[in-house]
Amino acid sequence: RVLIDGHDVRGVTQRSLRRQMGLVLQEPFLFAGTIRENIAFGRPEMLDTPEGSKAIRDAAEVVGLREFIEALPGSWDATVEERGGNLSGGQRQLISLARAFLASPRILILDEATSSVDTETEASIQAALDRVLAGRTAFIIAHRLSTIKRATRILVIDGGTIVEQGTHEELLAMEGYYFRLYTLGFASSADEPEEVNVGGS
Repeated sequence: RVLIDGHDVRGVTQRSLRRQMGLVLQEPFLFAGTIRENIAFGRPEMLDTPEGSKAIRDAAEVVGLREFIEALPGSWDATVEERGGNLSGGQRQLISLARAFLASPRILILDEATSSVDTETEASIQAALDRVLAGRTAFIIAHRLSTIKRATRILVIDGGTIVEQGTHEELLAMEGYYFRLYTLGFASSADEPEEVNVGGS
């Protein structure tokens, strides 16, 4: 059985289930429109009221984007090109995180959310993630160990099989597969990990 807050998912509608879940992908979906329209994607009612506009601004504030947006020509109505072509990878990802925060799902799934950005940008995204994930259940699929170090439970997957599980500290103490990956990834710098094959949750 799969339960969410004690409720069997077989007893809820698909629409209700989807509203409880948010998804942040490696390549976020952005469309041609304004920044505020992109943040409010999936919640169009937020565009029509002062309360909604404030919620959009607050979501951008949480992920650290508000200052950047308000410095743009057009500010919240600044144009976003199709697929976010006029934005950096980090900016696109932060907009996607602001969108997830605005939707306020109980469960957030992040699939390689930081794998396509440099380590400096990753640090900014990780700080935003810490704020967005507060009070939520999250499933994080990642190759970068820095993304999952603080997870309450990490599943290490090799060849489609779970080979180890535990916290970061517990897995290091095992001195097994995760330990070897950690050592490999942090051999050159503790602050600049290489990508290594780990699945986390």
